[in-house]
Amino acid sequence: MHKVDDNALTRMLSAYRDPTTTKKDVINVLRIYHGLQHRIEEYVFNDGNTKLLLNLHGTIPVKFKGNTYNIPICIWLMDTHPKNAPICYVKPTAEMRIKVSSYVDFNGKIYLPYLHDWNPKNADLLDLIQIMTVTFGELPPVYSKGPDTYPKQPSFMPPTSTSYMPAYPAQAYPPYPVSGAGYNNYGQPTPGLSTGATGQGYLPYGMPSYPTPMSTTPAINQGTGTITEEHIRASLISAVEDKLKRRVQEKVNQCQAEIQTLKRTQLELNEGQVKIQDLVSRLQRDEQELTKSIAVLKDKEKELERELGSLEQVDTIDVDEAVTTTAPLYKQLLNAYAEEAAIEDATYFMGEALRSGVIDLEVFLKQIRQLSRKQFMLRALMQKCRQKAGLSG
Repeated sequence: MHKVDDNALTRMLSAYRDPTTTKKDVINVLRIYHGLQHRIEEYVFNDGNTKLLLNLHGTIPVKFKGNTYNIPICIWLMDTHPKNAPICYVKPTAEMRIKVSSYVDFNGKIYLPYLHDWNPKNADLLDLIQIMTVTFGELPPVYSKGPDTYPKQPSFMPPTSTSYMPAYPAQAYPPYPVSGAGYNNYGQPTPGLSTGATGQGYLPYGMPSYPTPMSTTPAINQGTGTITEEHIRASLISAVEDKLKRRVQEKVNQCQAEIQTLKRTQLELNEGQVKIQDLVSRLQRDEQELTKSIAVLKDKEKELERELGSLEQVDTIDVDEAVTTTAPLYKQLLNAYAEEAAIEDATYFMGEALRSGVIDLEVFLKQIRQLSRKQFMLRALMQKCRQKAGLSG
């Protein structure tokens, strides 16, 4: 079982917002995919900003045409993982080239629907890598530069379906089907080649990868078995045509990949345009409401200025006329309240007079009894008025 240093991994994830979930995802991946390792490195974003992020780098096994190949990848985990999707790349060796497709661009960046629709509630790294293995098994992300890169051997033997080791000691990873060795630059079988002894569509490295000339090529002299200049010329023309076809197909695939990238960019720009239009509409509505509120406040301000001006012109104010009521019941309630408040003041000053010795205790008690009796009657009257008017008790 692949061992993971929990303490070291915890220190690496100290700056992450959810280190527990991130650590769990990383450990689950490393225990199954032994070709991957983890480390902290500086990631440079498109705007030039940098950040220390954890990445998983190494190889993952991918089955292609019945054989297993180790594909080099690198997965960068954002410090907000798992809220935001990881950034994934194919990292080809010096002997490999990136095969551009709708899933991989020229820089090796991986685009998958699983990443685009990343859901932090149910998405994890293990499922992501499993989807990569299935996707790359249908459309390989890399291919070999050609047989000249490798040592001459009598034939190419694909790695076994269970091996993670390179096919050649000099390589870091086993190559994808080699261009010019039974497959073209896009991992597709070259027309006109037989499968040979291995049955996998591979040819010995020393043999040419051109297809057998078609019926337009003159036949060899059956009598003498000699090859004329016309035969050589026809063979060269056929080889050039095959090479041009591969180049044209390569350009077509590159253009299709660029078109897919531009379509994704257009979709993102359209979504951004809709969001911006919605934001502008909300701002316009807020501006209209704010303009109305400003107009109302200005009207209130003018009204207050008029009232203040009218108050400044009045020399005296009649207290009795300052407050008016709309009904006799309300006037009776207001008068009772004012009289009850006056009794409260009278009671207070009677107490002060007794304390100062202005009146004696007998006079104080007599007046207090009268005031209390009257206050009780006023409070009872106010209670009935409030009930009659339907006011809260």
